[in-house]
Amino acid sequence: MAKATKKQALGRGLSALLQESPNINSATDKDADKVVGSIIEIELSSIEVNPFQPRTYFDEESLRELASSIRELGVIQPITVRKLEGNKFQLVSGERRFRASKLLGNATVPAYIRLANDQEMLEMALVENIQRKNLDPIEVALSYQRLIDEIQLTQEDLSVRVGKKRSTVTNYLRLLKLDPILQTGMRDGFISMGHGRAMINVDNTEDQLAIYEKILRDKLSVRQTEDLVKNLKSGAIAKPKKKIIPAYIKESIKDMGDYFGNKVDITVGSNGKGKISIPFLSEEDFNRIKNLLK
Repeated sequence: MAKATKKQALGRGLSALLQESPNINSATDKDADKVVGSIIEIELSSIEVNPFQPRTYFDEESLRELASSIRELGVIQPITVRKLEGNKFQLVSGERRFRASKLLGNATVPAYIRLANDQEMLEMALVENIQRKNLDPIEVALSYQRLIDEIQLTQEDLSVRVGKKRSTVTNYLRLLKLDPILQTGMRDGFISMGHGRAMINVDNTEDQLAIYEKILRDKLSVRQTEDLVKNLKSGAIAKPKKKIIPAYIKESIKDMGDYFGNKVDITVGSNGKGKISIPFLSEEDFNRIKNLLK
């Protein structure tokens, strides 16, 4: 491990968003005080990934581009880790830089070391991710919801913590009321947050799905979607026909939803053939469902 360098100024990053807590004692290592607060080169093999990382998808092409930049210029902004016992560390932020460095086959990475408990780890990971530009709307909404549920922040506190207007926070959180299929459509980029916001006031799930299908089929803009929803609610256009679900499916669909812990969608054609769709919200949720199918 290289010699510690003088602590560098971090600017308005996490240190400005989150107050340091001098009484934290997540690292009981007697040597912790020698490295905490320093930026040093740490062996990649001694770093564990952040178990509280809210990001579930890392684009491989983007990682390769970052790796190419690191090969030419090095890691310009150190990652942040927390000190564990012994020569072990846990990633707080900078997982893309960590992964790209491993992709290059580098042995070490520059890291800023601090102490943090589990709650602070979760909060830092969520806030750090929210500040990034490339999160999809549902990832942002889920991060906001986790801060409210697990850190017990009010929407007002949350808006101050992440530097967003309260109305912006509310608009993101409302997206989680949409059917999981629509949420998946936003995560995959088939529809925008604007499309999702336009459908929030459509209470009936079947109407939501019918509008979603029309958006994809007719390539509707956000404005066209807003007009469609407005006309639907005013009765200016007929509501989409309800899907006819056979009795044998109605009897089972709730049990299936309870078993998988998510709302299961089943569609059936006139020929009797159908499709079962089980949405998931994260890699962890996907693995949970996969284990249930074994």
